[in-house]
Amino acid sequence: MMRLALLLVSLALPAQAQQGAILPVATVAPVIRAEIVEQIPVAGSLVPRNEVLVVPQVNGYPIEALLVDIGDTVAAGDVMARLDSRTLQAQVMQAEAELVRANAAVDQARSQIDSAAATADQTSAARTRSQTLLDNGTTTQALLDQAVAADLTAQAALRTARDGLRVAQAQVQQAQAARDIAMLNLGNATIRASVAGIVSARSGQVGAIAGSTGEPLFRLIEDGVIEVEAEVIETALGQVSAGDTAQMSVAGIGIVPGSVRRISPTVNAANRLGTIRISVDAEGLRTGLFASGWIVTTQRESSTVPTTAVLTDAEGDYVLKLDGDTLLRTPVTAGLIWNGRREVLDGLADGDIVVARAGAFFANGDRITPQEVE
Repeated sequence: MMRLALLLVSLALPAQAQQGAILPVATVAPVIRAEIVEQIPVAGSLVPRNEVLVVPQVNGYPIEALLVDIGDTVAAGDVMARLDSRTLQAQVMQAEAELVRANAAVDQARSQIDSAAATADQTSAARTRSQTLLDNGTTTQALLDQAVAADLTAQAALRTARDGLRVAQAQVQQAQAARDIAMLNLGNATIRASVAGIVSARSGQVGAIAGSTGEPLFRLIEDGVIEVEAEVIETALGQVSAGDTAQMSVAGIGIVPGSVRRISPTVNAANRLGTIRISVDAEGLRTGLFASGWIVTTQRESSTVPTTAVLTDAEGDYVLKLDGDTLLRTPVTAGLIWNGRREVLDGLADGDIVVARAGAFFANGDRITPQEVE
């Protein structure tokens, strides 16, 4: 009987020891491939991609008609306004009359050249005859001197006539230029759209005196293209590249996709913000609307673990990797965080099992009972 009791005690001791060695449960998760995205927040307003100012090219004439209004769509060359052109028409007529007079002066100068040339030929012949007669002794030196003087005078008159022709031709060119300017001014009395677009502002009034200084008559949104002008903190500006995708929330419209079109080469020294332009495509866009959102600067597939799996101490980032039922401290190079997962750039392989939560309560070499994360 005593032997049976001793046998039962010996069999019970290992079971009690086994119960005393129950391992703590730890939540674990595998290293898996997942999408990692890095975003930068931005905010700004909708602005025209290109704003075109329409101003009169002639000053001091009353506005006779305004033919378009805010919101109208115009094509390049469409008439937008007209100025009172009566004075300009009179200036064209005056310039054309001056051109006719200048052309007549050219004809007159040519006639004077012909007359002077004929006189010069005559005096030259008389000079030659006087020289011959003097050589033969049938005339006097005085008569020869008179013939020479008359010839020199005639030659000078010919040169003067030719110079007069050049002056008259220059006056024709001047009159043509004046006529062209007068016609250009007359044409500018009809104010046309230089580009296609949407009229975003109109400041002129019928009867007001038009001028090229001050507020333009119209403002055009070229081709109706509107985009976001947003500001980015200087520390993040270097991560943004032209072509990066964006998701913008526009007031009254909703989420609008876009892409970075232009990045300012300067940063505002006062607020330390840089300006970027984001192209967006949606119906109902209006300049001045507020827009905010995110620019995606990085998007890739990478090895990841739950964010809470990566621990940090004085030696750097690490995880507790499961080897059988034993935890091994494993240094890692951690990257971006996205949707509750942390990118692991180095130190782990896909499929490795790591402690997903409460890793700070375990140490290198601890044994655990792993429980898969739900």
